[in-house]
Amino acid sequence: MPSMLKIALPALAAASTAYAASCSTSATKTIQNAGDATALAGCETFTGSIAIATSTTEDIALNGVQKIVGDLIATNNSDIKQISGDSLTQLDGEMHLDGLTSLYALNFPALKSVDTITWNALPNLQDLGFGSEVESANKIDIQNTGLRSLAGINVEEADSIEISNNGYINEIKLQLGNVSTKLTLATNNEAVIVELPFLIWASNLTFISCASVSVPSLETLNGSLGLYENGFESFVAPNLTSVGDALVIVDNEKLSNLSFPLLTKVSGNLKIANNPELAEIDGFPELASIGGAFDMAGNFTSVETPALDTLKGAFNLQSSENVNETCAFYEGLRDEKAIRGKYECKGRLIDPGEEGHKGTSKGNDPEGAASSLSAVNGALGLAAVAAVLLF
Repeated sequence: MPSMLKIALPALAAASTAYAASCSTSATKTIQNAGDATALAGCETFTGSIAIATSTTEDIALNGVQKIVGDLIATNNSDIKQISGDSLTQLDGEMHLDGLTSLYALNFPALKSVDTITWNALPNLQDLGFGSEVESANKIDIQNTGLRSLAGINVEEADSIEISNNGYINEIKLQLGNVSTKLTLATNNEAVIVELPFLIWASNLTFISCASVSVPSLETLNGSLGLYENGFESFVAPNLTSVGDALVIVDNEKLSNLSFPLLTKVSGNLKIANNPELAEIDGFPELASIGGAFDMAGNFTSVETPALDTLKGAFNLQSSENVNETCAFYEGLRDEKAIRGKYECKGRLIDPGEEGHKGTSKGNDPEGAASSLSAVNGALGLAAVAAVLLF
């Protein structure tokens, strides 16, 4: 072999090895400055996680990288203003952004798929530069940002989604068809409009402080549904047939209409309390079975569940108004053994919520049903539990 070739081949091999190493890491690649990001431009795929240093003050552009087999992390940085990647289509790990108080631009116009989105404490991030829309994500957790909408995120399915404490967000519109663990939308802008037109089934849904919620296609809940402190006047679930755990509707000041026309079964507790504009509860025409407690407290004049024939837990109905006719109906169900737990029905109370709490808080039902004001299933989240316990 010619001597020049003997020298060239090892040099080429070394260069190839160096290039491969620059596009992968067994640990985490730390980006200190814009130059470090530019050095990755030749990597169509980067294998490993990328972290932006807390001391970085420059804009970071991961241009040229199409796929990251790992995480993209930036935390506790008060100086960085922009993070971008013009070609990134797939992030197999987590996009974890936390404590980036100056960040105002997040531009990934080609991004389609990410395993996990975790964003927190991004007060200056108002809009997303996700031009093609993220269509696939397993988990989404967005809290304490300046976002006005989720335009750019439009997933069809997810394991869990939480959008909370984003005070400027005006709308949450998703083509979500199912969510396997939980969907929590809590204490965002009080004017936020929630539209989930394609959501068919979910495990747990919690809505707190929403101006409107639309779930026209929802058929089945494997877990719980919680509505707390919302601003809407009406909530309708026209196609919901069953709730696998608790149905809890508490502290909705403007709520005057509830409609669950096809709902036949609630496997856990049914609790409706402290909704001052809800004068009549007649939106459960097909409800036949409640597996836990039946708990109503407020200023309503009537409660109607004409199809009810099985209540395994305690019955507690308390109102500030005259509910003699309502109580007579449910006393008949008790006599027929349709109501198996402790029974209490009272009207003309000064504080029906307090009376209800006193009447059923001990949780000593011989059938083992939870007390009417016990914390609902933990899947509703800490905020939901707090709302019930403070009632």
